[in-house]
Amino acid sequence: MTASLRQPAVYLPHGGGPCFFMDPPAQAPLAWNGMATYLRGLAASLGARPSAILCVSAHWEMAQPTVNSGAQPGMLFDYYGFPPHTYRLSYPAPGSPAIAARVRTMLAGAGIASDEDATRGFDHGVFVPFLLAWPQADIPVVQLSLQAGLDPRAHLAIGRALAPLRDEGVLVVGSGMSYHNLREFFSADPRVAADAERFDVALTHAVELADARARDEQLVEWKRMPAAVACPPRAEHLLPLMVVAGAAGDDPGRRTFNDRVFGKAVSAFQFG
Repeated sequence: MTASLRQPAVYLPHGGGPCFFMDPPAQAPLAWNGMATYLRGLAASLGARPSAILCVSAHWEMAQPTVNSGAQPGMLFDYYGFPPHTYRLSYPAPGSPAIAARVRTMLAGAGIASDEDATRGFDHGVFVPFLLAWPQADIPVVQLSLQAGLDPRAHLAIGRALAPLRDEGVLVVGSGMSYHNLREFFSADPRVAADAERFDVALTHAVELADARARDEQLVEWKRMPAAVACPPRAEHLLPLMVVAGAAGDDPGRRTFNDRVFGKAVSAFQFG
């Protein structure tokens, strides 16, 4: 494959529910603006247009990595209590059974058992950010689940197995939130914001390490970072970053977005 086809690997924040498609909260009317601007500019920042996108969303966990193999995935509205119009959002991007099959072959080649689901629709970790990043919905999208147990080392291995996709023009996207403590997200306690800042600094330091092996080891040990278990008390919104870092290989990582949402530091990262 020519170098011009090579795609980066991106970990992006997908916001909270259908946040970009609702009236902003009265107490923080600009809360989601920075994230929305980042997502709207993502496609142009990548350079070459991807031939397809493989997205690992925080909102799908299975016993083993499971790929959406449907040719035309529908919508999965996996959020609750939002305005009726947010359940009429549509993201009619095609799937790709061929790429789904390729994903399973690559995982098998690395000794990783997998599964497929031809009926599952895009969850909001996919369609909410993608409606801003690729609103034309004209690039094939294949979704891959997290693996139950939420082992960071296992997710790095999944990413490594899938790294060659990048040389085939496939953009690997991890969709999560670097800060995801819903109990504290709207808190005005400055100690909570300080914890989020400390964790964000440590996570960014790990991603930006020049030595990929050292980077991956620090990501595996993310719970040792300052305030880690207070910021994502459960790993599912952070593990898409592990898949992306695995797919990065030796490519350096950098923070491409950083903002304070309700006072909490949230970041995006890109490799390559």
